[in-house]
Amino acid sequence: MPVVNIQAEKRAPRPARVPLRRRMLAWAQRAWRPAGTAIAIGLALLITWHVVNGKDGLSAWQQKRAEDRQLQQQIQDLQQENLQLRDQIQRLQSDPDAIEHEAREKLHYAKPGEVIYTLPAPPQQTPPAAASQ
Repeated sequence: MPVVNIQAEKRAPRPARVPLRRRMLAWAQRAWRPAGTAIAIGLALLITWHVVNGKDGLSAWQQKRAEDRQLQQQIQDLQQENLQLRDQIQRLQSDPDAIEHEAREKLHYAKPGEVIYTLPAPPQQTPPAAASQ
């Protein structure tokens, strides 16, 4: 009976060694797509964050819109007040009764022989919820 070397049969022949450069190139080709996808997703998330929260992002834009609405309302109120004041000026320039009314109301003027009674301001009432506490 022939003697067989069992260890020699178990060993497979060793393949030729692949150069390091070729192995690195093969790894880079396999890793390119997942790495590129991860980088693209990261950039998309970064851009999205910047659009929403950046210096001139959506948050700042919404704040500016709210401020604009508030300022437009103030402008409208002031224009209305200007119209009323122009009306009052026009009346005071042309109507002697308006001048008299203004003098009596604001300056508390009286005609000769008239007596003006000034009543005290009514006391401030507290809300019922605050009074019961």
